[in-house]
Amino acid sequence: MPRFSHTIDSHVYQFASLKELLAKATPLRSGDVLAGVAAASARERVAAQLALAEVPLSLFLNEALLPYEDDEVTRLIIDSHARVAFAPISHLCVGDFRDWLLDDATDTAVLAGVPPASRRKWRRPSPN
Repeated sequence: MPRFSHTIDSHVYQFASLKELLAKATPLRSGDVLAGVAAASARERVAAQLALAEVPLSLFLNEALLPYEDDEVTRLIIDSHARVAFAPISHLCVGDFRDWLLDDATDTAVLAGVPPASRRKWRRPSPN
């Protein structure tokens, strides 16, 4: 059963794993095509990108793409993860995190983890 999906023009694009989703959401590269991990079309790539935008950030901490024992970068990420610094954004999905980063209220102090005097919990602006 696919874990991630997105529909474009009544066609449902399904992605079985976070690894597959990330591979298909990335820009087209000849190496990915040769490895058989690239999206089959530009539409599938866009569907993967839209599905990726809905993935909770916390999933990346709970689901290692490469085994901890085999990958130095995975070990570095897991071992140096700052839970206190991550807490204010832990509820966000990838798309909301992008919006939070681009928000004018996300300044150097916020990025450095220094809580401003009147910290507000960021929410995606309503479309109204």
